[in-house]
Amino acid sequence: MRFEIWMRNNAAFVIALSWNRLDSDNWVASTKVFRKKRTLQYLNHTMHDIEPHFRWRDYYIAEEDERSPFFGRTYSEFAFTNSLYNFYIHPQWDSFGSSTLYGKILFVDYDEGFAHIELVGEWNDTLHNDIMFLKRNVADPLMLEGIHKFVFFCENVLNFHASPDDDYYAEWSEEVLEEGGWIAFLNTRKHVEEEMEEARMHLYAHFGEEYNDIIWRSQKPLVVYQILDAMVLGMVKRLMG
Repeated sequence: MRFEIWMRNNAAFVIALSWNRLDSDNWVASTKVFRKKRTLQYLNHTMHDIEPHFRWRDYYIAEEDERSPFFGRTYSEFAFTNSLYNFYIHPQWDSFGSSTLYGKILFVDYDEGFAHIELVGEWNDTLHNDIMFLKRNVADPLMLEGIHKFVFFCENVLNFHASPDDDYYAEWSEEVLEEGGWIAFLNTRKHVEEEMEEARMHLYAHFGEEYNDIIWRSQKPLVVYQILDAMVLGMVKRLMG
């Protein structure tokens, strides 16, 4: 375990960082065939047990927020309906149109204009144009409510497959930048980060080493936002201990 100290406006935040990035680096091979095989094994053993982060429900619940795109949704703790490659996922995840990528809005602050969203599954723009569903069904409704800073927690995004068409990313990036906003992907697995980099996602979103290995679940949502906002704006100094 290691720690980092984040300074912003003379206030110090201490974030614990893990030396190990989940288990992804241990089982991801260089070939996509082997990667897919191991992904299916991972899904078979763990997918239905992975549930969205729940400790922030004391601060925010998306299905009870009238301004949320998921307002009014109901969930079962026992009936599994959504699936990924024929493997059921935890019923608390929200479907937004994709057949392989699911999410959960963990927290929204309309005054500060940010949203924390956790993702799970495979991000596949090549076959399913997942960015279209994410943009149109999640981001657009939130932007209409004044949200222009998006934090995506990506530990459970197992793969990323880009499309040659990056219009949705370009549009989304331009829209948030016009309002002083940004898009950030936290804790991407190494191969996912590489795939995003190959797809030039750095032109539209913040991700990579600086945004990885952050243990955010033990923090309050506002603190996580303040740290990331400072990072994006270049106002934070990282001190390694």
